[in-house]
Amino acid sequence: MPSASANYRTLLRTSGAAAFFLPATVGRLGIAMTGIGIVWLVHARTGSYAAAGLVTGGFAVADAVAGPQLGRLVDRFGQARVLPCVLVAHAGAVASLLVGAVPDLVAGVFVGATLPQLGALSAARWSALLSGERAASLPTAFALEALANGVAYLAGPALVSVIGSAGRPGAGVLLAAVFVVGGGLALAAQRRTMPPFTDRAESRRAGRALFHSAFLRQVALGLGLGVFFGAMQVSVAAYAVGRGTPDAAALLYFASNCTNLAGGWVYGAWRDGGSPRRRQAAAAACLALASLPLTFLDAPLAVGVTLAVTGLAVPVLLILASVLTEASVPRAVLTQAFTWGNSASAAGTAGAAAVTGRVVDAGGAHGGFGVAAGAAVVMTVLTLGGLRDSSPDVPKSSTPGETTVSTRRGGSGCQPGS
Repeated sequence: MPSASANYRTLLRTSGAAAFFLPATVGRLGIAMTGIGIVWLVHARTGSYAAAGLVTGGFAVADAVAGPQLGRLVDRFGQARVLPCVLVAHAGAVASLLVGAVPDLVAGVFVGATLPQLGALSAARWSALLSGERAASLPTAFALEALANGVAYLAGPALVSVIGSAGRPGAGVLLAAVFVVGGGLALAAQRRTMPPFTDRAESRRAGRALFHSAFLRQVALGLGLGVFFGAMQVSVAAYAVGRGTPDAAALLYFASNCTNLAGGWVYGAWRDGGSPRRRQAAAAACLALASLPLTFLDAPLAVGVTLAVTGLAVPVLLILASVLTEASVPRAVLTQAFTWGNSASAAGTAGAAAVTGRVVDAGGAHGGFGVAAGAAVVMTVLTLGGLRDSSPDVPKSSTPGETTVSTRRGGSGCQPGS
């Protein structure tokens, strides 16, 4: 088998691939910085973590709600038309937050509602680029996407925290916006790899696939992963604080994140023609089995090793969720489908953080780990149910007798319908 590095290099040498992937990666770094940047800025402005949490919560909810709607516009009118308009609005929202032109909560909601889903746009481009005979490389492409997200969410919050702790919280939010807007505009400029978009009638017909069980199962899995992430974040912090070593939380997060990146890297280089549904079920079962010991383990080394093992299964689930989402909907709604998965995960994370906090207050960190393990068990049940689904993958073009997907690539004005 070729080395992992060779497989990724070959993928990025595909004509036009690096030209859209690298700008999207820069933009995702900014996205990863935005939420924690708002926390630093609002806390510095008000002196209240409660206020900072409220504004950040409004930002996250707006991002989760607006994401699929922006994805629908992109599928309907194309990335080159919609993305510049969204980025202009996002820049205005960040400016209003920085200068205090409107209440912080209003500005935070506006920032979240205009934050582009650059990961979904990049994934949709991979799907269009690696069609036909090259479709076997899609899992590697989605693994590369998962790695980019993982690195962004490791480096982004750390960079903002360094800037904020240096007394420049506004600079962190501004830098995040520069990355988002700059990366997004560079991505929109790459029209050659932009997926085709459709007319209104075709969009409506294709949109019915978003109600099919195969796709809804992947959305539910995204929700479950979000619950797992949210519960783990609270539980790891509670475990470290409960032992009187709060600094150990960073080491535990580091162990899990490192194996997460390693697992995604290795899996992306693994070329195997097995069933994605079976591999997804196996990964969910492994995550559940690895998580259950956290409900009773107490030794720091044992907890750290267990968290590292759970980190190996998570990227596999993320990659296969992208693969099966791509296979379950037509191209005409693919961007929207990816954004629904992202929004479900964000909603699960936010809800689980609140619920797990109450569980931890009542039963300690082990109770919080139980919430995470329960989410993994539910994901296992969902994926096992998918093994009984005999429906074939949805074709990427229109069904016979329907209008075919438009191949128009032009148009970049701020009026999508122009």
